Amino acid sequence: MNNCVLLEELLIKKSQQKRRTSPSNFKVRFFVLTKSKLAYYEHRHGKKRTLKGSVELSRIKCVEIVKSDIIIPCQYKYPFQIVHDNYILYVFAPNRESRQRWVFTLKEETRNNNSLVSKCHPDFWLDGKWRCCAQTEKMAAGCVEYDPTKNASKKPLPPTPEDNWKLLLDPKEAIVIAIYDYEAQNPQELTLQYNEEYYVIDSSEEHWWLIQDKNGHEGYVPSSYLAEKSPENLQIYEWYNKNISRSKAETLLKDEGREGAFMVRDSRQPGMYTVSVFTKALSTDNNPVIKHYHINETTDFPKRYYLAEKHVFDCIPELINYHQHNAAGLVTRLRYAVSSWRKKAPITAGLSYGKLVINPSELTRVQEIGSGQFGVVYLGYLLEKTKVAIKTIREGAMSEEDFIEEAKVLMKLSHPKLVQLYGVCFENTPICLVFEFMENGCLSDYLRSQRGSFSKETLLGMCQDVCEGMAYLEQNSVIHRDLAARNCLVGESHVVKVSDFGMSRIVLDDQYTSSTGTKFPVKWSAPEVFSYSHYSTKSDVWSFGVLMWEVFSEGKIPYENRTNGEVVEEINAGFRLYKPKLASKAIYEVMSHCWRMRKDDRPSFSVLLYQLSEISEFDL
Repeated sequence: MNNCVLLEELLIKKSQQKRRTSPSNFKVRFFVLTKSKLAYYEHRHGKKRTLKGSVELSRIKCVEIVKSDIIIPCQYKYPFQIVHDNYILYVFAPNRESRQRWVFTLKEETRNNNSLVSKCHPDFWLDGKWRCCAQTEKMAAGCVEYDPTKNASKKPLPPTPEDNWKLLLDPKEAIVIAIYDYEAQNPQELTLQYNEEYYVIDSSEEHWWLIQDKNGHEGYVPSSYLAEKSPENLQIYEWYNKNISRSKAETLLKDEGREGAFMVRDSRQPGMYTVSVFTKALSTDNNPVIKHYHINETTDFPKRYYLAEKHVFDCIPELINYHQHNAAGLVTRLRYAVSSWRKKAPITAGLSYGKLVINPSELTRVQEIGSGQFGVVYLGYLLEKTKVAIKTIREGAMSEEDFIEEAKVLMKLSHPKLVQLYGVCFENTPICLVFEFMENGCLSDYLRSQRGSFSKETLLGMCQDVCEGMAYLEQNSVIHRDLAARNCLVGESHVVKVSDFGMSRIVLDDQYTSSTGTKFPVKWSAPEVFSYSHYSTKSDVWSFGVLMWEVFSEGKIPYENRTNGEVVEEINAGFRLYKPKLASKAIYEVMSHCWRMRKDDRPSFSVLLYQLSEISEFDL
């Protein structure tokens, strides 16, 4: 029981400087939290993780968010502290939700410790003193009350998406900028204007925040339409593309086709950035070249940034601004910012704030486009302007209670790589779910119809898209249970989104045992599923490996000439699917890791995402 994994994720840690001569540095580590300890490992693709350190939970004195106005000198900008023994472990999460998840869970597991402190320090220990109270003794008593029960739950963990974690916005973080226009859909909402500033009143709901404009008007808006106002936050700049692979970056720059077209994107190494630039200057055969420059950091504190050593800047926006006017060692100056996301606003979580039920009069059916496990799917329009997929539910296919429950779960889930649910329609028979429409249909059909036209980079990008969506489900303790290419949909520019949660369940303990008689697709199922009907996120990982095989075989059926019984026998005997011709050794190695017999030996989706990113940069 003590080895049960509660959380695992790639985070950044600051050196604890246990010796006076220890360097003050930042390292990417794979953190694993169990019921007994917090361990962190060195993580290198294709190699066994090496344990670098651990903290016994019983020795933890305090776990709290760090609130500071200093520039965070690594990519992950959301710090929290773990005080244990006579040391302070500073950990940096990639976003608020991740930080809250770790603080929430650690507090839950340590709130009954005998050694808890009564007060803590809300800011960093830096340059020989506490920034909050100026005390010069590192282990001096804190200056604010520490509440070990604040934001800790009495329920088992990990929590469900229905748990509304308070995000504890620091007043310094409460000013946001609209990165898209948004028109209010009902009186509860507020209209957003691009590039205007707003004050956050309540961010406790993940997808809809209550904000106030400069005139004092309040209303709810999609949180994905906002970005923090901060010199460190690159999201407000058109040239920054957060989640984009090297291959997709190159495709976008080539499509732009102008000398000096550029973007800044996250590097494969967390905490680092890359500038990608289009040029014809280096071309010898009329083919343009994409140059990739890593943004370097100085070793002093606070860190500074440079592309060319002679030109060092306090922040990345200053660096980009300089190189927009001066090549200064680059192949060309940065002339035209290219954005993968600015032109099209993201899909909102639901049609509007608080709206789950759609009136039948708001829907127009156009034509039947397919059928699924529970009913027929139609192309249609919502409010005569938004193209949607209308998924009807056959009478008797599921109870109304199950239907409502599924709809509630789906409405809580919103991610760029998940097909978004807009709402449900109860009034007419059959009842139906209304989803965003994906132009190119299901991934398996798309792969087969376009066979021979895909580059390896495009195929890898498809796998990365699915992995992003599944990593989000994993973080929210949602098991898909039927992941396959047929249950993913394709939109513009080969973008793939995970769909069909008809078999998904939300669970507290990250595992679900199906009721007797439930059908499941054997050729995509993990051994524990076809042997014991035992589902978990790690059985989804097995299915993801099969989906990768489908993608790199351009739509072939796995175990094509074998019966389900033969497949079960072969898997139990240790046989696995062969390497597709288009898959590199590194790609097939990732697939093989997904097909390890013991589920605990399979990687998590967050680790898979990191591995695929590494391959995208170097090994494809």
